[in-house]
Amino acid sequence: MSTNTTKQTSRRDFIKISAQTAAFLAIGFENLANGKGVKVKNMTHEPHIGVEINPYVLINESGKVTLFNARPDMGQGTSQSIPMLIAEELEVRLDQVEIVTSDGSAKFGSQLSGGSSSVSTRYLPMRTVGAAVKEMLIQAAANQWHVPISACYAKEGRVYQKNKNISLGYGELVAAAAKLPVPANPVLKNPADFTQIGKSIPRPEIPSKVNGTAKFGMDVVIPGMLYASIAHAPSIHAKVKSYHGEKAIASPGVKFVLKTERKMPHASTEAVAVLADSYWAALKGKRLLDIEWESTAADEMSTEKYFNQLKEAGKSPGFEYKESLTGDVNKAFASANKVIEASYQTPFLAHAPMEPENATVYVQDGKVEVWAPVQGPDSLVTELATYLGFKKENVKINVTFLGGAFGRKAYYDYVLEAAHLSKQINAPVKVVWTREDDTQQGPFRPGMLSVMRGALDAQGKVQAFEHRLNGASILNQVFQVPLGNAPDPWAEEGINLPDSPYTFPNRRNSFSLVTTKIPILWWRSVYASTNLFGQESFIDELAHQAKKDPLAFRLELLAGSPRFVGVLKKLAELSNYQQLKAQGKAVGIAIARSFSSICAHAIVVEKQGNGVVIKKVYSVIDCGVAINPRNIKAQVQSNITMGLTASIKNEITVVNGQTQQSNFHDYAVLRQGEIPEIEVFVMPSAEAPGGVGEPGLPPVAPALCNAVFLATGKRVRTLPFDISNV
Repeated sequence: MSTNTTKQTSRRDFIKISAQTAAFLAIGFENLANGKGVKVKNMTHEPHIGVEINPYVLINESGKVTLFNARPDMGQGTSQSIPMLIAEELEVRLDQVEIVTSDGSAKFGSQLSGGSSSVSTRYLPMRTVGAAVKEMLIQAAANQWHVPISACYAKEGRVYQKNKNISLGYGELVAAAAKLPVPANPVLKNPADFTQIGKSIPRPEIPSKVNGTAKFGMDVVIPGMLYASIAHAPSIHAKVKSYHGEKAIASPGVKFVLKTERKMPHASTEAVAVLADSYWAALKGKRLLDIEWESTAADEMSTEKYFNQLKEAGKSPGFEYKESLTGDVNKAFASANKVIEASYQTPFLAHAPMEPENATVYVQDGKVEVWAPVQGPDSLVTELATYLGFKKENVKINVTFLGGAFGRKAYYDYVLEAAHLSKQINAPVKVVWTREDDTQQGPFRPGMLSVMRGALDAQGKVQAFEHRLNGASILNQVFQVPLGNAPDPWAEEGINLPDSPYTFPNRRNSFSLVTTKIPILWWRSVYASTNLFGQESFIDELAHQAKKDPLAFRLELLAGSPRFVGVLKKLAELSNYQQLKAQGKAVGIAIARSFSSICAHAIVVEKQGNGVVIKKVYSVIDCGVAINPRNIKAQVQSNITMGLTASIKNEITVVNGQTQQSNFHDYAVLRQGEIPEIEVFVMPSAEAPGGVGEPGLPPVAPALCNAVFLATGKRVRTLPFDISNV
């Protein structure tokens, strides 16, 4: 059986899979969830296979191969990349298999799509399970033919005997293979022999997304469900003082008007929900509600006050990152020939996925089932079980495709809302947030301030470099981790020594925590998106003060890091950097390592009126082994588009607890006609794979602003900025 789409399969369907035939083989991992290494396990004879035990590979007697994707697909292509790792070693094509999304079962280990971690953490485990199954099938064939295993090979779902015109399909071998021991150390293919990894293979789910058959959260319909539209407070933390729902309940289709809650990690707020037999009826009913809101102390929060606190905090070093401390920074600054200082500010940002938050939840008899676009079904199992007081085994997650997420759909307030309502009415409830809910309620990328200092000697060499981070902590607010007298270990992302191997003889990074009640969360590339704006812009400032070319300046500082040097030299070649500079073109560059991948951009701008226009973006990425070069290029293009949007379009501002932006008219995304030409080169590499979904974003803002300086002589140090009037 072949398919062009991925499927979300229920427990009942799993039972059917194993019951379709008398023999089947199910292979998964032992202790994968506990991080105890890659040990493949035969699950064929486990009780209730496919119900409590969810393997990664399932083959039945008819030859049907089912592969499981344990990383939800939010557009980044995991519904191809994760199964492809198995299929490569198993010797089956993706169009020969059925791909099923995991359901949060602990047997799959971590199922979070985030941190650009899917391929990098599953590259060897998934290949190992595919190789183990292949060896078992080949052994079964060799036994049947009474030949050594070396006389056999597998290809496209069959085992062949070398130099003979005989073969057996996987389905014919599965009964015998299921009785064999699982190879402890299956031999992985030589990358030179890959037939799928490294090839620009079309993604199998794309046709279904084009023809409308792919199922997103918005498409879920459950018998007997009601739609819920929720009136959230205009100011994020306000409480419901009183409400009147008579007009709403009298509206056609409306069944209930209920007080509900929005549970966030750092706070719980109140809201009023209208439940109806259609979404339109629920939305119309919500507009008829009469609610009196009661403000809280948290509603006095404002972004202006917050940024003033950041500036005050930035006047002195915060808590040092000891592992990034080199030399004697204070002494180096005191004896420097020239000291340069600058501050770079990045705003709060909304995620604004094309598919707003939505979830369908049915709570009944101590059990709960969810159909929703979520980034981490396993963490949602834990969160829902805790919230409802249920056992984890009584929580079932059906993951749909995600219409974008960027971190937002790993924050499950919208799912808990649906659970809270379903429990009250004992029926399935589908909560759908409006665009205004999504834009105004948060959580947001935290606004940050980077205070930079650099010292140059008489020859223009950097003697000292300091980066003071100031802002809110996701670790502290979302995960309730007290930082005490220590920096946030997550917040140094992109500027720590592994990510930033600039050879500064004296270096210090520090962090000052400034708390806020404004809900915050990771946003595509997280702190790297804020930190690298400051660092890579300031590197250019130092190059200018040293009277050196920004590219040559970086190459000198990164001489001991060959992968960085390789990326920069390829970028210079791709963009004809020297020729463009000789012609007087404004070419801004920036390089960043995040999520174990290195990406550099060269952005060409031209002065136009009081501002500039972007003519072209050149990009080079070294992400280690390239799983699908076509998809990597698409992700880099997506990152560039989102990075430009964040640089010249958007910010979230809060006044008296109320978000000032509401929809795409005042929180705009870059339109198709505004996107410049983009050329991406993927570096050939045999290194372990790094991330792809995020590393292309951090260098965008600094490369753009460095180009603006070259074109206009003006430094942009606060985002966003008006590109037409710099």
